[in-house]
Amino acid sequence: MTKSTILSSEGMMIRNFEQGDMPLLGELYNSVTSRENAVFWWVGDEENWANVYCAFENAKMVAKGQVEIMNIVPPGRSEESRHSIYLNLKTIPEREEDYDLLESMYQTLFLRALELKETLSAEYKTTLCVGNNASEIANTQFFEKEKGFCQYNSLYRMNHNLNDTFSVPELNKAFEFATWMMETSQEEDHYLELEAEVWPETPLGKERLSQFKQNPLWNSIVVRKEERIVGSLMLWQEEESGYIENVFVLEPWRRSGIAKYMLSQALNYFRTHGLKDAYLMVLTNNDSALHLYESVGFNLSSEERRYRIELP
Repeated sequence: MTKSTILSSEGMMIRNFEQGDMPLLGELYNSVTSRENAVFWWVGDEENWANVYCAFENAKMVAKGQVEIMNIVPPGRSEESRHSIYLNLKTIPEREEDYDLLESMYQTLFLRALELKETLSAEYKTTLCVGNNASEIANTQFFEKEKGFCQYNSLYRMNHNLNDTFSVPELNKAFEFATWMMETSQEEDHYLELEAEVWPETPLGKERLSQFKQNPLWNSIVVRKEERIVGSLMLWQEEESGYIENVFVLEPWRRSGIAKYMLSQALNYFRTHGLKDAYLMVLTNNDSALHLYESVGFNLSSEERRYRIELP
């Protein structure tokens, strides 16, 4: 399927997003997000529009969907590792149970996902995933009951009001704190090796890291012990909020106050850049991480549930 593909039937047209669709996209976005906490992806830059499809009826955008490669497994990882492609599909609220519309959009997105899969190494299998807010019951039922997606994890969004006072704990003198821009390819490779050690089944991959680094205010924080990185997190600006990603501390240095120190530094970073709030995502069953984030002032906001199938 190419960007020029247009599908039409019974008055409905599905095609790739174009610049002139922006006002209609704004209307769709407002209608979908009028109900709190809907997971709605923005279309991104024009180079991404080959992965974005819209459905139109009577000069109105009634649905929008897109796909994106999220995780690319590099060579040499375990056989259990999986590439992952995510999709996001939303309709106007009055059509959220219109399975004919959802099916037409899904088939378009599924074919594009298969095309993207062909760009990935055949050494590993690829999963197709979708994430919805826990309140998006009708949308989720389509993926579960009609398409056979199975839930594999659930995450809380946790928010922090940066106007609230918080203290920065001291870091043990055996450790050294620094920011790290990963300016060379070798530095990026080193980070990705560490990240894959923590999350071997869904490593980040170089392309995804490059995308992260393009976000406003992107930076990374590391803690070292004798030149070895033992803890890290990444942070950047998402719309008007600060966002924290990939918080980890390697095994023998956990429970040493490193994560709490890095989080406090991240919050200070956002505050010095004039942001008013920050957020992160955490697995709902990760009790130790939940307690950690609560200890530095994060509060539960919403829940996102993720589902997947294996692509053929």
